Parts: sequence; C-alpha cells; structure tokens
Amino acid sequence: MTFETVLVANRGEIAVRVIRTLRTMGIRSVAVYSDADAAARHVSEADTAVRIGPAPARQSYLDIEAIVSAARRTGAQAVHPGYGFLAENAEFASALHAAGIVFIGPPVPAIQTMGDKIAAKAAVSQFDVPVVPGISRPGLTDDDLIAGAPGVGFPVLVKPSAGGGGKGMRVVHEASELPAALASARREAASAFGDDTLFLERFVLRPRHIEVQVLADGHGNVIHLGERECSLQRRHQKVIEEAPSPLLDASTRARIGAAACNTARSVDYTGAGTVEFIVSADAPDEFFFMEMNTRLQVEHPVTELVTGVDLVEQQVRIAAGAELGISQDDIVLSGHAIEARVYSEDPGNGFLPTGGTVLDVVESQDARVDSGIYPGTVVGSDYDPMLAKVITHGADRDTALHALDRALAQTAVLGVTTNIDFLRFLLADADVAAGLLDTGLLDRRTPDYVAPQPTDHELMAAAVYRWLDTWAAATGDPWSVPSGWRTGAAAPTVQRLGAGDRVDHVRITGTPDRAIAEVEHGASYEISAVRRGRELDLVVDGIGTRYIVAHDAGQVWLAGPQRTIAVREVREAPVRPDDAHAGDAELLSPMPGAVVAVGVTDGAEVATGSVVVTVEAMKMEHALSAPVDGVVELLVAVGDQVKVGQPLARIIASKEAQE
Repeated sequence: MTFETVLVANRGEIAVRVIRTLRTMGIRSVAVYSDADAAARHVSEADTAVRIGPAPARQSYLDIEAIVSAARRTGAQAVHPGYGFLAENAEFASALHAAGIVFIGPPVPAIQTMGDKIAAKAAVSQFDVPVVPGISRPGLTDDDLIAGAPGVGFPVLVKPSAGGGGKGMRVVHEASELPAALASARREAASAFGDDTLFLERFVLRPRHIEVQVLADGHGNVIHLGERECSLQRRHQKVIEEAPSPLLDASTRARIGAAACNTARSVDYTGAGTVEFIVSADAPDEFFFMEMNTRLQVEHPVTELVTGVDLVEQQVRIAAGAELGISQDDIVLSGHAIEARVYSEDPGNGFLPTGGTVLDVVESQDARVDSGIYPGTVVGSDYDPMLAKVITHGADRDTALHALDRALAQTAVLGVTTNIDFLRFLLADADVAAGLLDTGLLDRRTPDYVAPQPTDHELMAAAVYRWLDTWAAATGDPWSVPSGWRTGAAAPTVQRLGAGDRVDHVRITGTPDRAIAEVEHGASYEISAVRRGRELDLVVDGIGTRYIVAHDAGQVWLAGPQRTIAVREVREAPVRPDDAHAGDAELLSPMPGAVVAVGVTDGAEVATGSVVVTVEAMKMEHALSAPVDGVVELLVAVGDQVKVGQPLARIIASKEAQE
C-alpha cells in the first residue's frame, strides 16, 4: 500500500514537523484547523487545509467526527495524530478504521492496554519486564491501599490508572498521610480523566526518567533506537531532554532496550512508541517499567539526531504495511543530542502562561528548530503553551550542551514572553552540566531563578528606537527635528522606560550620527544609531551592538546578542494626586485566558484576601484576591476572554483601609 494523501490531526510545531516529512516523501498533506488557527503556520505549510470547528479543543481538535469527515472529504488514506489531542485515543483509531482510513499508530488493543496503567503493568510482567513493586489490580478501595502500603514500603507513590502529566500523583512518606492523599488523588483523577482508579508504587528515591524509543512493524520485527534522558521536569512536565542518557553504561543500555522491545511485543505493537522507565540515580543498573506512550514523543528529535532515522517516515511506512528496512545492528548512536522546549510562559512570574501576537521570530542557524510560529501568529490560551523546540547535536555531551546554550542565545520570540532565559539558567547549573540529574532537580532550582533586569544599554536601545521614529517623522521644519537645539543649552528628549523592577529616565541629546544618552542612576554615553527595517545598530562609546526590534502596545521588544527583553513605556507619576484614593487597587489579569469564576457581585463589600475573579489559561487557574478592604467594581464577567494586564476589577478602598 502507498499513501497519496495523509491528514495531520494536530496543530503547532508537531503538525509542521510531520508535514515536512510528508513533503519529502512526496505525499500530499492535509491540515486541520480551528477558528483560532485559521492563519497558523501548519495551515499555510500543508497542501490543503480544512476547518474543523471553533477554538475550544473539544469542539475542534478533539472532535472525532469532524476529523474523520475532513479525512473523507479530502481523500486522505491515512491520518497522523501527532501527539496530544487524539493521539492515544482508542475511540478515534476505531472510528478511522470503521471509515476505511488508516490510523498511523498502533492497533486499538495496544492503545487500550497501555492506556490503563494497571493493565499495562500486568501485560509487561508476563514478558519479564521489571516493574516497580506496588499494588496494582482493578477495583482497589482506599482501605485496600491503606492495608497494602506497609508491604510496598514507604515512601509510596499514589498514581491514577488513567491519564498522565502528573495529575493525581501524590508522594506519601508516612502511613498517617495516606488517607488524605488518596482522597485528593481520587478527586483530581476523576476531574481530569473521568476515572478515579488508583494504585500504589514504591517511590524510587532520586528517580531519573529514562525512556526508550521502539519501532515495530506488522511482520514481527521490533527494534529499539536507544534511550533518552528526560529527568529535567517541572511538575512532571519535561523541559529539557537528551540522548543518550549520561547515566547508563553499555550493558544497562542493552538490557533496558531489550526490555522496551519486550514491552512492545507484550501488546503486539506496531509503529513508533516510547517505553518509559524509572531508574534510581543511586542504583543505575536497576530500572523499572512506568508506562508506554503509544505515539510519537515531543522529544523524538534527539533520537533522530543520534541515529539518523526519521521516525515520522518510519511511522508512515509501517502504517502502509512495509517491513522495517533497518535491523537492530543498523542502529548506532552517534554523538549526543539535547533539546529544549520553548514555552509561552513567564518564569519570573510563577511560570504563568503568556500570550500575544508574535511580532518577529529569530531562529538559530546552528541548531534544528521545530517551530509552529511565525510573525503574525497569535498565541492564545486555548492550547498547550509550547511554541517551538531547539535541538543541538555534538560529538559529546559537553559540546551539545554548549551548542544548545548558544542556540538559545540566538533564539528570540518578540511579542510574547517565553522561558528561554530560564532554559539558559538551567543549562548553566553545575549538576546539569555534570549529568547529575533527577526528576526533582528542576523544581529545587526554580526558586533560585531571578528574571533579568534591563541594562543601561538595553534601556538606551529602546529609547533610541523610539527617538528615531520622531526623526523619521520630522518634516523640513527645523522645529520638528528632535535634536534638542535651543538658543541656550540643548534640551534632551526624555523617556521614562522600565523592564522587570527597574524604571528609569533616558535622556538623549544630539543627532543619530552623534548624541549623548544619559540613563538615570547610570552614566552618560556617547552614542550613534542606524535603523534598517527591523534592525537597530547602536554604537555606545565606540562598541556596536545589533538588535532585532519590534514595537507594539507600548512595549519595545529587543532581541540582542544574548537575550530578548521587553522594555515598556511608563507614564510619569502625577505631580498632584487625582480624585482616586491612595489605597484603591486594580486587579490586572496575570495571563491571557478566560474568566471562569467571579466570586462577588458588582458593588459588594469585600475583605482583604477575598477571591474576586478567577482566570484560566492552558488548564491553569489563577485566583485574584482583594488586596484591601473595600467595594468592588467588576469590569469582566464569566466567559470573557482577557489579555495580560487587562483590568478585571477595581477595589475602592474603605475609609478604614485608607487610614
């Protein structure tokens, strides 16, 4: 069988990446999109595209009927699900099969078995795959789990049988803590997955998350492509991944690879899949099965770079009925690869999701970049916040790490706050550099992170960029030229700018060819500047720096040699107070999203700490509370879509709070 047309049932960077391989294979690609993604990059790069519904995922990317219909209408013989959304949905795979369309993934029974962690452990145990000691049978009650926990040995890990992403998981160190942990885990699992089934595993101290990539065809051939280290996680979500793991020796690598292949055989697997293991940093020769992901993984590029195998191409060929053209002996791991995920989030503000319109994108030319954005992309709150992945390869781990740091320094997303600076902070950690990893390392380091404050040079660059606008707008009238010329001393152009916690005045006097810039609480500098389109060349005291610059909504975004920073225009403080009370407060949205709850009525009296409005974005809720006693003036309602910094409510402080 050969495929002439394949529909990609996904969005963002993974859809773009799959389309790239389909194009290389000469296969026509079909994209699907929601209303929020009508102008998205994956839509423009596909050969054709079909609208499948409004922005909410349940009405578009999770709508099985809409996607099957799109495949029928476009003549697609197969569907690639990417990852997330419907990638591991047995009902979706069954619906495609019923429609005579090939699902580029494993058989339905394999999805069902591996989607149930209890059934998965039972299946792999029959093939001598080591599993973490614990209690995992269907129908376990809280009393069963409490009674069995001492036999497992504390600390124990409470885990839901369904779902993933760390939801419902609890680490319990003492028997007295277990009843409450079980109750909260059941609530969260029921809410997230519609299934509150729980089981217990021994909690492995200093755990490392290591996964093995497998490929299996319909002719009985199963191989592995080495392992990936995925221990750098924040709240159970991976951030940086690499291949191979710096922990495993050759003997353990061979054994864990064989165990992964046996895992695939236990469910008659076909296609690409990933078997996840947990390994103690204290006993690296022991590993235990955690779960199998019956799809492509986000971090698959690191395996592709060290093996030279295009995993998407292999998925398509296997789904078309071809036999694997490579054997285990053909798989040789060459060098080291490492990947960093670029998220639209603000590490300096509790990793809250961010958003906005991408004004410009700068990508490293020295790395592989899998991206789903381009200038004009609107990053909203409807979907996962991952924007792109930056992947580097080197002869050894140290070379790959340094290459990734350089590539991140060359990467910029102007218009949307990202985690790039935090990624570089993490790469600079001594334990990360030494390969001394565990799944708790990132969370332990996070409190040490401090968001960068603007330098004098960056404040000057933002000020000069805006100053040059006035030069460009000047007419032949000498009074319109912002040179500062007067009959007495020259008058500077003054701007009040800020970023992070810093707010200062920048005063510029002169012409673009030669000027003096003074930064409040800083120094005076001799500068010259030339602006060419999006580029600003700024010379400060004889040293030149080139910035990529964009200006929008009162902010100047600067992509410099080492980082990207947004410098905002700050209004001058009033000389005398207006009619507003000094104690009044305005609640601003910390992230783009939707108002999901309003805790008070308009005009109600509230006490300090009362929750007024709750905003949700990307499955994260953030409650805003009254900072003072007073009367509420509501500015939004449930269901409203809001932007970062948008006023949601005002609190008119009470007389007592004023005093």
